[in-house]
Amino acid sequence: MPQYILMPKNILLAAAIATAVLLAAGCGASSDTASSDTTPTEKWADGLCSSITTWTSSLTSIVDSLKGGELSKDALTGAVDDAKTATDTFTSDLEALGRPDTEAGQQAKDSIDQLSTDIKADMKTIEDAVGGASGASGILSAVSVVSTTLVTAGNQISSTIAGFKDLDAKGELESALKQATSCQSLTGGG
Repeated sequence: MPQYILMPKNILLAAAIATAVLLAAGCGASSDTASSDTTPTEKWADGLCSSITTWTSSLTSIVDSLKGGELSKDALTGAVDDAKTATDTFTSDLEALGRPDTEAGQQAKDSIDQLSTDIKADMKTIEDAVGGASGASGILSAVSVVSTTLVTAGNQISSTIAGFKDLDAKGELESALKQATSCQSLTGGG
């Protein structure tokens, strides 16, 4: 018989905040100038932001599915399995981006590869926490680890994007991130 606990509202709030942090990890400000000529770097940026959007949407749906108030280890395990599938797709998409066509392209690729590695490690932390959860206090502890780890993942995404400015002396990546359609939708521009 599954053990159910009432999910404290502050943990649900933490999970919602973590998801919002991921969504706020947007790729740049919107631009008022639209161009029908998309550069390879803009296509790269669009792929990056599209991957972030898809992953965060998946995580938002998973978190929403757990907001019913009662949470069992089975429900949490199912949610983690779904999150792992979404994360595997996300990290594969990140790795498939390749190198943007800029002077700092290899450094940007290295940053994205490191982000992918970090996100995989985050998912492992979540899986371990949920897999080791036992009883009501164990489930609450696991949910806390999940929430904290999602905030960490959001910070990793934000840090990676912000780091592009430091390695992008010519502003090519920043410009592409501002121009890419899916990046504009992340930041509410467009």
